[in-house]
Amino acid sequence: MYRGNSGRNKNTIWMIIGINIFVYIITLVQPLIPYNFGLVPQDIASRPWIIITSMFIHRSLWHLVANMWTLYFFSSMLSSIIGDKRYLAVYFIGGIVGGIFYALIASPNSIAIGASGAIFALGGALAILRPKISVYVFPIPAPIPLWVAVIGGFFIISFWPGIAWQAHLGGLIAGLAIGYFYKIKQRF
Repeated sequence: MYRGNSGRNKNTIWMIIGINIFVYIITLVQPLIPYNFGLVPQDIASRPWIIITSMFIHRSLWHLVANMWTLYFFSSMLSSIIGDKRYLAVYFIGGIVGGIFYALIASPNSIAIGASGAIFALGGALAILRPKISVYVFPIPAPIPLWVAVIGGFFIISFWPGIAWQAHLGGLIAGLAIGYFYKIKQRF
């Protein structure tokens, strides 16, 4: 049963988007921020906070806009189903698990930035909780099931050059697991 989002407060979603936009503006003024606060696997032990800070840094306006658009779409639906606190938990757990996957699999001196791991967690949870929702994905002219869009999006986007597919994979797995947990325990 979809409870809808009419009347629900979206402040939590706008707060996450606002933080991402604010950090992007700061990086325009201070271009070393991605290097100081991005996720570098070999630096996690000495700077553990980078697993969180990296989730709010984006390399370009296109990167920011694409992530925030997707974040808003997934967040609006997911928070209306499971509530703001659980939505935030999915976001941060997915981002952290995505960061851990990146740290374990990627080159030790590489750098990852962006909210994609957290966003794939939101999409994964939503795909489990509402697999039959139909969505339009450009350039496909017909609606497709959300779960197809999320999984297909993972395979298409994650293997572009320069993409931290490890973080996408970790976030997606975390989101699918959390969605499954909520589905069997809470009957959403």
